[in-house]
Amino acid sequence: MSKIAIATDSNSGITQAQAKELGIRVLPMPFYIDEQPYLEDISLDQAHFYQRLAEGADVKTTQPSPGDVTDLWDSLLEEYDQIVYIPMSSSLSSSCETAAMLAQEDYEGKVFVVDNQRISITQRQAVLDAMELAKAGKSAQEICQILVDTKLDSDIYITVDTLKYLKKGGRCTPAAAAIGAVLGIKPVLRIKGGKLDSFAKARGWKVAKKTMIDAIRHTMDTDFPGLGPGQLHIAAAYTGDRAEAEPWLAELEEAFPGYTIHMDPLSLSVACHIGPGAQAVAVTKATPM
Repeated sequence: MSKIAIATDSNSGITQAQAKELGIRVLPMPFYIDEQPYLEDISLDQAHFYQRLAEGADVKTTQPSPGDVTDLWDSLLEEYDQIVYIPMSSSLSSSCETAAMLAQEDYEGKVFVVDNQRISITQRQAVLDAMELAKAGKSAQEICQILVDTKLDSDIYITVDTLKYLKKGGRCTPAAAAIGAVLGIKPVLRIKGGKLDSFAKARGWKVAKKTMIDAIRHTMDTDFPGLGPGQLHIAAAYTGDRAEAEPWLAELEEAFPGYTIHMDPLSLSVACHIGPGAQAVAVTKATPM
């Protein structure tokens, strides 16, 4: 049986320290802050990122260089026979497409790139699923196919604290941002199939949180009817200060009793577009082993 390595990128929310504990590899995503290069969780941590964002620095995301990707794969292939690589969604970054091209050109039969339209906490879940599938004796090709076949079995809802970054990214007009700030509008966004889209507008945090919880319940009832704890994963996420997000986690635990709810920071690649203070919830169907 082939020895299979599982690898992902830092958009999964898995830190370098956590990767060591899990026995996987995480490729750090590169950023530019005022034209200076940084690597997530290597030379750029969450605190530094949000500090520079608050200072008005010009923050840009970019994809890993092909050399960084192949260096990671080459080092893994010294110990493993095959690699399952799970990058962020191809709908949100060209890094997935680049990795797929590299795998096809020079690593055919050795590296399987998973384009399962995941990001952040749902991408993390895909990594955990891949690990369990490998333990169950699935081949790298089988793992890749299972993860792709189940790519739409998840939903993420996000409420942002400020419209500033949506306006900056062109997802919100200056006029709408100004009116929204006055009225206390909290847009609820949705990520499904890798796309970040507007879902609803809520007046204040209380209504926004209820909107997200109701949306998750609706997804559970319509997409995953009859399934419960053990068959569905619910996860929370946030941007900025974890202490400020703890009440959100407690609210979700109360709303969904019986579920063990994991909470992680949202990917910095997402945070660039929505800013600090955002809160999110996701539901993902458990992958059959």
